[in-house]
Amino acid sequence: MSSTSRPSRRRAHIAMIGIPAVSHVLPSLEIVRELVARGHRVTYANDPAVAGLVESSGAHLVPYKSGLPVADNDWPEDPIAAMDVFLEDAVAVLPQLRAAYREDRPDLYLYDIGAMAARALAEQQGRPVMQLSPTYVSWEGYQEEVGAQLWGLPGADAFRAKFASWLASCGATTTDVDAYMGLPPRALAMIPRAMQPHAERVDTGRVTFVGSCFGEPGHRGTWERPAGAGRVLLVSLGSAYTRQSAFYRSCVAAFGGLPGWHVVLQIGKYTDPAELGEIPDNVEVRSWVPQLAILEQADAFVTHAGMGGSAEGLFTGTPMIAVPQGAEQFGNADVLARLGVARRIDTGEATPERLREALLALTSDPEVARRCARLKAESRSEGGTSRAADLVEEFGGFAAA
Repeated sequence: MSSTSRPSRRRAHIAMIGIPAVSHVLPSLEIVRELVARGHRVTYANDPAVAGLVESSGAHLVPYKSGLPVADNDWPEDPIAAMDVFLEDAVAVLPQLRAAYREDRPDLYLYDIGAMAARALAEQQGRPVMQLSPTYVSWEGYQEEVGAQLWGLPGADAFRAKFASWLASCGATTTDVDAYMGLPPRALAMIPRAMQPHAERVDTGRVTFVGSCFGEPGHRGTWERPAGAGRVLLVSLGSAYTRQSAFYRSCVAAFGGLPGWHVVLQIGKYTDPAELGEIPDNVEVRSWVPQLAILEQADAFVTHAGMGGSAEGLFTGTPMIAVPQGAEQFGNADVLARLGVARRIDTGEATPERLREALLALTSDPEVARRCARLKAESRSEGGTSRAADLVEEFGGFAAA
């Protein structure tokens, strides 16, 4: 049992419904691990593609077949078409979930924001349901400020009609599309509150910010700082946007041979190191790294500004160069820049000269260091994994006395 674990009033069956995207599995994985450590039986419905991750938490995998294009990251660029991919997957997945949980109904359902069938299943069974959000949540006025733009796009009316028709026939009790997608009855936002747009307008009766949910240090992997390394820079575009050999070459040119710096360059599994040319002695090229373990020792971080990486940078107080690649990353990069802990450089403008100048400027600015330290303290005060598990138990009605 982990150091934060404590006995619960009763052992419950908690079902987590996820999607097979690593960036969506990892944020809540430590919450699942903590619930298992507290004695609960946790089942985790997901595609077998992520069985290793799921089972590493101690949860029991409930397999279903997903059609989401997470293996090759081949998502439609059109946002309505991308939402339709999730809806089509929900339509296909819901019967599989019904069959899996028909005779083994949980006391509580947890679900990732992308697992759109989960809420319908919980409502049909009359079970409590809580969303675990790895990204920002809606706020008062969201529909007028953001939703109206989305629903004004070509194809939106047909998508809404299709979604409404599914809700009317799938057993869900929430049949309003906007409410079903954006207003979960209860949610834990697993991000630093500093990353949330209009945080002051979020309904705190419905949403609780618990910050990043990391595990004990032993669960974060290990990395040994090379002897003689003065400063450490991590370059990582996460798990889904790694086919960027030209960008990696720019990083090698920018930081290779930079006096006093050791560079860890994560390139993912799709890039051949040979594509990078000659690698300077101070550059360590890896297909995967224990990111948080390195950031706890790093002096700077070049990131795609995914929510996970952004949160880890704040958690460790690491100045960042944000090079967004897609989705919400552009907005995240702007938030980090406004917070005063990062510079945004878009991929097309990420020349070696600009990257090097940004690194040296960020890491020599005392105001950046002060802001990083303040946001690090704020991030660590939000409670993380232990608080999230407490709130899950409290909502489910099986917390310790």
